[in-house]
Amino acid sequence: MTRPDSLQTLLSLVPPEHGADEQVDWAAAEEALGTRLPSDYRAFMAVYGAGSFGELDILGPLPVEYPQWDPGSIVADTPQLRMLCAEEAGPLAPAIDAAAVLAWGTGCNANELGWLTVDEDPDRWPVVAWRRQIAWNDSHVAVFDCGMTDFLVRMMRAEFDTCPLGDASLWGKTAPFVHWREQQRRWQAGLCPETGEPDPVIQGFLQWPDS
Repeated sequence: MTRPDSLQTLLSLVPPEHGADEQVDWAAAEEALGTRLPSDYRAFMAVYGAGSFGELDILGPLPVEYPQWDPGSIVADTPQLRMLCAEEAGPLAPAIDAAAVLAWGTGCNANELGWLTVDEDPDRWPVVAWRRQIAWNDSHVAVFDCGMTDFLVRMMRAEFDTCPLGDASLWGKTAPFVHWREQQRRWQAGLCPETGEPDPVIQGFLQWPDS
């Protein structure tokens, strides 16, 4: 399921210039989640860390202390994704066990991404997506027979038959990756978290006494 070269391909598409080793305590993460996590995700956390490709947030495994806003985590975001998957029913929806879903990504206009933990080997977990924006005859839930980094590569290269999300901001395109700590540092400096350019709206907000 997880292609061994997918992370290297992703690195060639989006260099981790603003990434950082998340320095995850994997024993604590496994204890909190009750499972091991895929090897490509673990390698991703050591190179990029948690953060964003444009509007798509990649979650770290555990909650963290933060200076400005909660960047989210697998632990914190999984209940919401499970609820969304459990609510999806009907002939068009794939038959999945919502309790077997673990979140790993969120954003791109309120789309949610996770793994379907259907195998004892995490490297064989497929990706499950909950899409807010869908065609009238489609399901909000879709399952993709690939791992996390392979999903990102195939989306950015437009290698699926159609855009896998209800948002095309990364469909056939790339966006710089920015670690969540760098995003928050930029915001506190009055800069756009995504681009690092001065942002008059943020600067004006920071000037308010209660900000």
